[in-house]
Amino acid sequence: MKPLVSIIMGSTSDLGVMEGAAKLLDELEIPFEVNALSAHRTPEEVEKFARGAKDRGIKVIIAGAGMAAHLPGVIAAMTPLPVIGVPIKATLDGLDSLLAIVQMPPGIPVATVAINGARNAGILAAQILASGDDAMAEKIARFKEELKGKIVKANQDLAEIKFKFKVN
Repeated sequence: MKPLVSIIMGSTSDLGVMEGAAKLLDELEIPFEVNALSAHRTPEEVEKFARGAKDRGIKVIIAGAGMAAHLPGVIAAMTPLPVIGVPIKATLDGLDSLLAIVQMPPGIPVATVAINGARNAGILAAQILASGDDAMAEKIARFKEELKGKIVKANQDLAEIKFKFKVN
């Protein structure tokens, strides 16, 4: 089994956030890899990874980083693959990471999800893969129907809660 998605984080301290993407990809049965690479501490390894990812069969890269959060942008600068940035809350409530990832210069786009939004990054990666894979598109459709079902169930449960002045 070869990975289609690569999950990269600046440090293993980011694993608690980035595992959201890993769990989602695992749930959808999408092969992936997980590595720690730092744009600042291991720039040569980041470049080697980014330049070689497409040739290894990677289709989408999810890159999470906190603070200065250069990792997603540096990777995007060196690969033709779509890169999804996950800003990680490390300082300044994660706003520093969010702004560092979302404010890329023209020609170097990085799709960016919410602060600590690795699960959404996994969903977006799956949707990108589904654009050329009917079986994956069906998995995504089922996944979204399950989300809908959870809200329907939540409203049924809420209807059972009684308060003196509750009218629904």
